[in-house]
Amino acid sequence: MASPAREQPTAEQTQDAPTVEVDEDEADSAYGGDASTASTSLRTNVLKYEWKHGRRYHSYQAGSYSFPNDDQEQDRLDMIHHVYYRALNNRLFLAPIDPNGLKILDIGTGTGIWPIHVGDEHPEASLIVGNDLSAIQPKWTPPNVKFIVDDVELDWIETETYDYIHCRYMAGSIRDWPRLVRQIYDNLKPGGWVEFQESANTMYSEDGSLASDNMMVKMMDGLMEACDKIGRTLDPAPSMKSWAETAGFANVKEQRFKIPVGSWPKDPRLKEIGSFMVYNFAEGVEAFTAVLFKDVLGWSQEEIAVLNAGVRAAARRKDVHTLFDFLVITGQKPA
Repeated sequence: MASPAREQPTAEQTQDAPTVEVDEDEADSAYGGDASTASTSLRTNVLKYEWKHGRRYHSYQAGSYSFPNDDQEQDRLDMIHHVYYRALNNRLFLAPIDPNGLKILDIGTGTGIWPIHVGDEHPEASLIVGNDLSAIQPKWTPPNVKFIVDDVELDWIETETYDYIHCRYMAGSIRDWPRLVRQIYDNLKPGGWVEFQESANTMYSEDGSLASDNMMVKMMDGLMEACDKIGRTLDPAPSMKSWAETAGFANVKEQRFKIPVGSWPKDPRLKEIGSFMVYNFAEGVEAFTAVLFKDVLGWSQEEIAVLNAGVRAAARRKDVHTLFDFLVITGQKPA
């Protein structure tokens, strides 16, 4: 499988993200997590699941999401929430909104940690709704938070419009992104805001330390190939600004942040993020590869096991300074 050329972002793309300085005295890092509080009930009983490759998957609209929803994966998703929160300098969103009295929707909410976090920080928000294919959210939430089971790729069942719609970490999950962006536009109030948060899933290094034969690169190449085969791109982030503009959004802005893999950065915040990302790959690689490599690419279990072991080892290397770009795209529906 050939690896595409990996060009470093242009100066214009990285104007808000200076080069990440390497910590030459880096020592072993500890990993941690993030927790959230909770207080009203989840209104759904859609709790059926599928089991394959030793992991648990959603059954509603089975196959439209290629990753598990079991406890191990939920812990990883909550950790990724913390990574993105820290990447944005302890901010949950960048859209210029005041949550007071707003109706907010979180698409593909996963464990529900983003709506819960917003509800905890902004009790003045009128309503925060999270939707997902899996009913894995906690039963107790802040009073202004609720969850529904729904497939956002179908016609939306709720008729109410929102002041702000948030969509994060949905790569590999959506078949028709332009249609989804149009649905978001149609379900926003005039003057309302949308925000997409997604990593650009081409790894790179600023010092040339990431080689094309790195096992993390090989894994990402395979995931992109598999997602392209099933028609659900793993790399929607670079196109989101264009999709938002085409749908009619105004004041569209793209901001770019760096996410390292490894505890090699000198900056304490980036070091923390990088340490979590090591854990993300070491503990999450089985979830990434199980369905897409075996069922879509046709790899044997032995080949997948070798790849997974190589990814774990590559993620822990301190001499390779891997980066992702994390993109935040905001836009406003004209009043």
